[in-house]
Amino acid sequence: MERLTTYEIFISLIKAGLKVTIQVTFFAAILALVLGFISGLARMSRHRTIRFISGVYIEVFRGTSLLVQLFWIYFALPMMGIRLSALTAGVLAIGLNYGAYCSEVVRSAIQNVPVGQTEACIALNMTKTQRMVKVIIPQAFVMMLPNLGNQLIELLKSTSLVSMITLTDLTYQANILNATTFETTKVYTMLLVIYFIIGLPLSKGVKLLEAKVSEGRV
Repeated sequence: MERLTTYEIFISLIKAGLKVTIQVTFFAAILALVLGFISGLARMSRHRTIRFISGVYIEVFRGTSLLVQLFWIYFALPMMGIRLSALTAGVLAIGLNYGAYCSEVVRSAIQNVPVGQTEACIALNMTKTQRMVKVIIPQAFVMMLPNLGNQLIELLKSTSLVSMITLTDLTYQANILNATTFETTKVYTMLLVIYFIIGLPLSKGVKLLEAKVSEGRV
């Protein structure tokens, strides 16, 4: 039985799985943030149809398991003639799922902006678009940053699920190493360390951004 050192396990995981994990995290995060802002704003639309569509999307993806969503996109869609690569399916499932959660963060932050701000904008004869872009969203963005940061950290950790559809991310490679070496403690300890190393800059970056946009605000 081959015995690997801690360093060899670390390098094996980095070489084989890190790129895929970062790719899934990056593209899923972009999709989640875009969908979060769009559906969060749509949830407050004056048009009932838009609110309904947004509401259905949010409730479906928040109310069902991410793993089931991943399986459905990767295994069920091909039966309907829609075939996606494992990477695309992983990005789509995670992005759609966390987009639903981000939408509630966006909606809540916008609704928490003091009503006086809107009234002042109306008094200045600003259009609704001008109010949202120049006054409401900038103030809401400061409030939503901490929760959005938490969602991005959770999104990173959820990328481990893509190993279930044979995508060779960090977790998939860890499972392969464990099956071939039986170095269970070393393999999964290194996996924890690597996820922590990836997540730490993300967490610190959000805090720095939060401090930056909060400068000069009471």
